[in-house]
Amino acid sequence: MMAGVPTTTALDPDPATTAARVIVQALAALGVEDVVLAPGSRSAPLAYAIADAARPDGERPAGAPSLRLHVRVDERSAAFLAIGLARASAHGDGDQVHAPRPVAVVTTSGTAVANLHPAVLEAHHSGLPLLLLTADRPHELRGTGANQTTDQVGIFAGAVRLTVDVPAPVGRPDEARSLRRTISRAVAAATGARTGDPGPVHLDLAFREPLVPGDSPWPEPSTAGLTVVQARHLPPSSTTGALPAVADPTAPARRGGVPTVLVAGDGAGPTARRLAEANGWPLLAEPSSGARGGSHAIAAYRLLLAHPLLGGAVRRVVVLGRPTLSRPVLQLLAREDVEVIVIAPRGADWPDAPRNAADVLLEPPARMRQGRMPAPAGWLDSWRAADAAAGSAIDAVLDGLDAGRRSRSGTRVTGPALARVVAQVSGADDALVVGSSNPVRDLDLVARWDTPPVVLANRGLAGIDGTVSTAVGAALGLPTRRVRALLGDLTFLHDVGGLLRGPLEAPVHLQLVVANDDGGSIFATLEPGEPARADVFERVFGTPHGADLAALCAGYGVRHTRVSDVDGLLPALASPGPGLSVVEVRVDRTGRRVLGERIAAEVAHAVDGVLAG
Repeated sequence: MMAGVPTTTALDPDPATTAARVIVQALAALGVEDVVLAPGSRSAPLAYAIADAARPDGERPAGAPSLRLHVRVDERSAAFLAIGLARASAHGDGDQVHAPRPVAVVTTSGTAVANLHPAVLEAHHSGLPLLLLTADRPHELRGTGANQTTDQVGIFAGAVRLTVDVPAPVGRPDEARSLRRTISRAVAAATGARTGDPGPVHLDLAFREPLVPGDSPWPEPSTAGLTVVQARHLPPSSTTGALPAVADPTAPARRGGVPTVLVAGDGAGPTARRLAEANGWPLLAEPSSGARGGSHAIAAYRLLLAHPLLGGAVRRVVVLGRPTLSRPVLQLLAREDVEVIVIAPRGADWPDAPRNAADVLLEPPARMRQGRMPAPAGWLDSWRAADAAAGSAIDAVLDGLDAGRRSRSGTRVTGPALARVVAQVSGADDALVVGSSNPVRDLDLVARWDTPPVVLANRGLAGIDGTVSTAVGAALGLPTRRVRALLGDLTFLHDVGGLLRGPLEAPVHLQLVVANDDGGSIFATLEPGEPARADVFERVFGTPHGADLAALCAGYGVRHTRVSDVDGLLPALASPGPGLSVVEVRVDRTGRRVLGERIAAEVAHAVDGVLAG
């Protein structure tokens, strides 16, 4: 070597493989346990690294961490499976609720990335930590017409917490440290460690050939570049449901005696129930609130809000979570004579669609936690009595319909009757995934639980996208619980590809209960379903399809059972058995609007009688 001539460090001959392995090591070190992979060529470095990490103990190469791998061929399905895994990770055994763990999704380039968008939007609006690892061509090939190459950077716009365009590695010694820094920032952004606003993160990872590994070993695990990010303090009640003690329990109560209800929307958590019980408030809790149960829960609340002595007398509403199901609730929150207090511990935004909130708080104030904001005497008792009468009236209508339809032909099951049985067979140790449209609203009307199951629903945007895949992810993430899903036929058909599971993938133990009314009955209950608009209703709203669900299930190798009457429901639902199965329940759609009107009328009559007495 000549004096004065600088030495050069040899470049790694396999930079894509090394970079992918460092990324996988960093993800595992920062708490990622599950990765969902859709196959592709440009993402091969990541695929090989994750496959190594997913090998059983004793078979993993030295340096490879331990991860669970889930492979799906459809990127949209893969992303919603990750949604299900993330939702499930918040629920362990018992009733404790934790912050969801980040879940990674890996795709190749091109349209594969665009197919993630529906799930990204759901994760964005639900605050779920998804790590989107999308492979890309190196920068010199972008904008050249290279195959399967488009502008992927920024494709998710404002729906992600962070976007990083990671250049293709060239094998420099400092690249591993830089990658660990990037992954540290990505995980911190996804979990909301600094912001309190968890959500999806996009890492667009460029790779040059060679894309397949050579003979080089895994790099030694290292903390060089890994950043320990202190999590932003969140009120204890927002994550664990605990009601922490405060300094002065003898302080005088203020603002007591106001007729108050607590509205628990999606994701409210057990704090909502405890606050209602501490203050003696009626609890108007959506099924996916995590709060629906106990002596203060009012099942038929959306019908009772129409009564002048109940909903009409409310003067204060405390809101936790994000209410999305009921127009009567939104109308209540919009009233000028109602004080609306929103408790929103996470994120920059808060739920206030009517734009009427008086206060937006990070946590319940001390007087609320200590039960020093009581409603007037008899307030809760009136709601309880009315709810009991409403429940009896609803049962009478549904049981009467069943008794009148015992014929050899025709549909004998209604949506609310099906939801009632699903609620009855779903115990405290179970999990229930609920699809949008009528299934979640039917369950909201009839579910009466003391200790509810874990109820999960994609209420971030309340779409029907990816519900089957979300349920599969939830079942994989909750292996100690019996998992069911209640969904409509259009929701099932929209994501029927979610049934596809390769023979090398982990088995899924899940019962899908499909309310098949041959179309979209939700619209029958809305303005398009008014009789005066019937001329085009079937084609553009009802959308009958005539699909053979049994044949679809057979094609995917999924066990299928068809139920046509109420008597067959309980035997079909009570013991799902192992594996993935579909219970198709033929449901009446033609009388859906009339049924809703009849239930409302019977409930109003029954409640009038109770409150007048």
